[in-house]
Amino acid sequence: MAFDAEPPGRWTDPPVRYPDPAVKVLDPRFSRYRIVSAAVERLATGFRWVEGPVWFGDQHALVWSDVPGNTMWRWDELSGQVTPFRSPSHFSNGNTRDRQGRLVTCEHLERRVTRTEYDGSVSVLADRFQDRRLNSPNDVITATDGAIWFSDPTYGIVYDYEGNRAEPELPTAVYRLAPDTGTLTAVVTGLVQPNGLCFSPDEQLLYVVDSGTSPGLIHVFDVDGPTVRNGRVFADMGPGSSDGVRCDVDGNLWASAAGGGDGYDGVHVFAPDGTLIGQVLLPEQCANMTFGGRKGNRLFMAASQSIYSLYVNTSGCV
Repeated sequence: MAFDAEPPGRWTDPPVRYPDPAVKVLDPRFSRYRIVSAAVERLATGFRWVEGPVWFGDQHALVWSDVPGNTMWRWDELSGQVTPFRSPSHFSNGNTRDRQGRLVTCEHLERRVTRTEYDGSVSVLADRFQDRRLNSPNDVITATDGAIWFSDPTYGIVYDYEGNRAEPELPTAVYRLAPDTGTLTAVVTGLVQPNGLCFSPDEQLLYVVDSGTSPGLIHVFDVDGPTVRNGRVFADMGPGSSDGVRCDVDGNLWASAAGGGDGYDGVHVFAPDGTLIGQVLLPEQCANMTFGGRKGNRLFMAASQSIYSLYVNTSGCV
C-alpha cells in the first residue's frame, strides 16, 4: 500500500497566510475556538478511504483504519512516521478506547465489534443480535459506565470493497452493549443508515448521523439510562452529508462533511442550539475525526485518502 508522510518544513505546497482561510468563522461564537496562527496540515496521504481515527495519548500516536485497504495505520507524533498498525484488519472501520484504555474496533469483514486486550489478543464483544449476524458495525463510542454503543449500517456488505457482499439479516440500528452482563440492546431503530455517533459532555444527549438520507441528517436523542427517547433532527447537512461526529468540552458538535464539494467538504461545527458556527474546509470529503495531541486540542481528520490535523482552542469531551 502506497502512502506518503508529510514532514514539517516542506516547500511543496504554497505558504498559508494566517489566519488560514480554510478555517471559517460563520458565527462570533466560533471565534474563540480558532487559533489564528494555526493552519490545516496534511499528515499523510495515499490511502483508499480512511476512517475511525483514535488517539493514544500514552503512545503519542494516532491510529486509524483504511477500510478498503484492509489495514490500520499508526502516525507517531514525535517522529511523524506512518507505519502499519494491523494488517489485515478485517476491513476495520470505527475505533475507540474503552475506560481501561483498550482498543475497541468495528470490523466489516467479520461483521463484529472486537476489543484488543493488553497482551495483544483480540476478543469478540458482539457479532450477533437475536441469533442473527450484525450487518457491518461502523462507528463506536464508550460511556462512562463502561457500556459500548455502536452503529450497524449495511455499508460493509453492499460491495466486495469494504468487506464481503451479503444480504442483511437485521434492520440497521444503534446498539448498546451492557458492561456488566454483555447484553446487546437495539437502542435506536428506524434510521436508514445510522453512522457516526457521540455523546454530549454530560452524556445526556446522543447524536447519531443518518447518512442514508439525502441530504444527510444528524439526529439527537435524550439519553435515559441504558436507552434513549425523544429523537429529533439536530442538523440538516444539505447539500451533502455527514459521517462521524464529536463533541467538544463546551458541547459544540463537530461533524464531518462530505459530498458538497469545494466550500463544503471538511468539518462543520454546530453550537448546542444547532446553529452552524464554523467550518474547517478540506480538499477531500471528510469521514471522521477525533481530538488528541498532548493537550487534547489537536483535531485529527480522516478525509478520503488523507489524514489532516488542526490545532484549535478547545478539546474533545471524553
